[in-house]
This record gives sequence, C-alpha cells and structure tokens, in this order.
Amino acid sequence: MLSALERFAPLPLQESWDNAGLQVGLTETEVSGALLCLDVNEKIVDEAIQKGCNLVVSHHPLLFRGLKTISDLTDVQRTVMKAIVNGVCVISMHTNMDNAKGGVNYKMAEKLGLRDVQFLAPKTVDGVESGSGVIGEFPEAQASDDFVLAVKKAFGVECAMCNELLRRPVRKVALCGGAGDFLLDEALKAGADAFITGEMHYHQYFGYEQQIQICVIGHYQSEQYTAEIFRDIIEKECPGVKTYIAETCTNPILYL
Repeated sequence: MLSALERFAPLPLQESWDNAGLQVGLTETEVSGALLCLDVNEKIVDEAIQKGCNLVVSHHPLLFRGLKTISDLTDVQRTVMKAIVNGVCVISMHTNMDNAKGGVNYKMAEKLGLRDVQFLAPKTVDGVESGSGVIGEFPEAQASDDFVLAVKKAFGVECAMCNELLRRPVRKVALCGGAGDFLLDEALKAGADAFITGEMHYHQYFGYEQQIQICVIGHYQSEQYTAEIFRDIIEKECPGVKTYIAETCTNPILYL
C-alpha cells in the first residue's frame, strides 16, 4: 500500500520542511481496510476502528515535529496513542502529493472542468516531472461573477474571498490547493485571468485590481477531494483492499 502511494507521489517530491510518509505503525501490516481523509485526529481514528480499517491515509501529516512525550496532553499525542493501542497505521501524502502530476492540484482542476492542465511552476526532481500549482482553461470564457459562482459550486463553499470582480472574461485559470499565495505572481506571469487557492495573506489582495481575479475558498475546501486520489490509487494498485472516504469533517474553521 505504502509503495503504491509512493510510486504515484514519490517522497523526494515533498518540500524540505515536510514529513510525509509512514507516521504510525508497521510497514508489513496486512491491511484490513483504508480510511482516506485530509487530516488525522481522534475522531478519524475512531471512524477507522468503527469501519474495521487498520489504516488511515491522510493528506496532512499527523506528525510534523518530533514528540518528546506520548501521553494525553495534546490532540496529536492522544491520536498517536489511540492509533497504536488499536493497531491503526497512519500514512500521510502531503506536499509530495501536491507536487505530483495527477495530484491535488490536478484534482482541483478536474473538479472545475479545466482543460490542457499543466504545472504552473514546473520542476524535475530525481528525474520525475513535478511542480507547484497548475494552470488550465475553461472550454468557454465566462464572466467573473459566473466564474466565482462556478468555483463555489465545484467546491461546495458558502463564500469566497475575492478582490474586485474582473471586468473581462475569465478563461485561463491558475490554482494551488492549501496555502498557495506564493504562486500569485507566477499566475500573473503565465497570463492567467484568475487564481484560486485555499488561503492568502490579507496584504496580497492589494495591487492586483483588474489584473487577475483572486478567489480564495478555504484550505480544507480546496484540498477536500484529495481522498479521491488515494481511493483511485489503492483501487488500481491494491484491488482487494476496501477503501472508505472519511465521513468525519476535520475542518477546524466554523463559518457562523
């Protein structure tokens, strides 16, 4: 299972600060079922146990920094304890899945119906084609307000944070899931009419009026379909393994 995921998104593709790969458990464990999710917390482990899964595959790593203690003091420590006690392995595919061809950003583009999708900032790592963000085109140009509505519908969001509406049609779209504001200028250089990401710093909204349509939809919302990528890989490479997309919503942000 781990090798199948890493063939699709090799670990060398992850950023230097990241901690993708095996988080908890033994590499040779026989998989009874896999629960697929964005984040790992106690409720996710509970759902895995309830569904008879001894593997959780997440996008965001459970462990970013080393733990000096494993007790009941923090959510991460409690989650690690619960996973170990119940024999649940945890694997995370983070920025390696962001940077992989066919990964998180390609899935976002698919949900929007973009065509001719390619990396926005391409690079080659150990001979593997990879990159940050993607850029593609709608089959037909659309007004900026219709574009925002289409994005909201595709990702099921109640609201989007945008700069002033563009007074020209939107056709070429750049995007990056999660915190992708570092690619805004790359999107502009690539001739994108719009840029979609999960979160952006306040001051970056300034100065782009009528240059590019910014559309920020939330970190969780932008990456929510990552579990579908995991499911497709596992069903193709490990057809005997039952997979479940998590029902537990781990988004910590409430919109009141």
